[in-house]
Amino acid sequence: MSEENSSCCQPEASDVVSAYELIKDKVKHTPVHSSASVNALLGATLFFKCENFQKVGAFKYRGATHAVLKLNDEEARKGVATHSSGNHAAALALAAANRGIPAYIVMPENAPAIKKKAVAGYGGIITYCRSTQQDREETLRVVQQQTGATLIHPYNNINVICGQGTAALELLDEMPNLDVVIAPVGGGGLLSGTATFIKGQYPHVKVFGAEPINADDAFRSLRDGKIYPSLSPSTIADGLLTSLCPLTYSILRSKCDGIFTVSEKGIVNAMRLIWERMKLVVEPSSAVPVGVIAEHPEAFRGKRVGIIVSGGNADLDHLPWLDQSNG
Repeated sequence: MSEENSSCCQPEASDVVSAYELIKDKVKHTPVHSSASVNALLGATLFFKCENFQKVGAFKYRGATHAVLKLNDEEARKGVATHSSGNHAAALALAAANRGIPAYIVMPENAPAIKKKAVAGYGGIITYCRSTQQDREETLRVVQQQTGATLIHPYNNINVICGQGTAALELLDEMPNLDVVIAPVGGGGLLSGTATFIKGQYPHVKVFGAEPINADDAFRSLRDGKIYPSLSPSTIADGLLTSLCPLTYSILRSKCDGIFTVSEKGIVNAMRLIWERMKLVVEPSSAVPVGVIAEHPEAFRGKRVGIIVSGGNADLDHLPWLDQSNG
C-alpha cells in the first residue's frame, strides 16, 4: 500500500499475520525473558519480549523490512527515504541494503551518536536537520524530491504498522495467557500494530501504551479526542519524541485500552532495574513500560503482563543514572 493511501483504512489482525509470513525468515524471533526478583518488586508477573535482540537492536526492523519487501521493482530502484531519530533509520538502511537499494535518511542533528553511527554503518545516506517535527518533514520532502525515493514513514504506513505488530504475534504465540500487553508509544506504530493483532486475535487481553509524562501528547490526544502535536518534548526517552498521526490515532482510539505516563525519574529507575536485575541492555524508551508499572501498581498488580522491549541502543557514554540532571 502506498504512503498516499496508507491512512484510508485500518489494518486487521490478518494483515499482521500476512506480514509475519513475509518477514519471518528475515527477522529474528526474539526471546521472552522474565525475572522473579523484578516480579516481586513490581507485584506482577512480567514477560519481556526482547526486541533489543532484534537486528539493528530494535523492533523497527520488522516494520522496515515488511515495507521494503512490499515495494514493487520500479519503486525499489529509486530507493527509500525517511526521517528518524535513529532506530527506524537504522532499520530502513539495513532493510534497503538487504534488497540492494539506497536508503536516504533524514536525522535530527541531536540524535544519539550511537544511532548516527549505526545508520551510516548500514549504508544509509544521511541528511541532518533540526530536531523539530516540522524540520524533519520539510527536509525529508526536499530529499524525496531530489531522489524520487519512496517514503517509508516511521509509523504513518500500514505496512510498517503490520510489521511492528509481528512482535506481539510472537509474544502471544509463546505466552497466550496474558492479561495485559504494554508497549511504548511515540508516533504509535508499535502500539498500533500491537493493538491491531491482539484485539483481533486475543480480544480479552488489555493493550496499554506507556509514555513519558514530559512527552505525553498521545495520552492527551486519546483523552481529549483530538491529536496534539509533540511540541518541544524534554525526555531521555529519545525514541518517543514524535506525535501520533491520523492513522495511528484512529487505530489507538478504537483498539487501545489506554495510555499511562511515567516521570523521568521513573524511566531512569526502570532502566537501571532492568540492567541490574535482568542483565538486559535496554534504551530509555524501552524502560518506559516498566516505569509505568512501578508508578501505577494498582493497574497491574497480580496480572500477567507482556512488555514489548522496544530496543537496546543505549548510549553507553551517557547512561542516565550517571547524569544528575535526570529526575
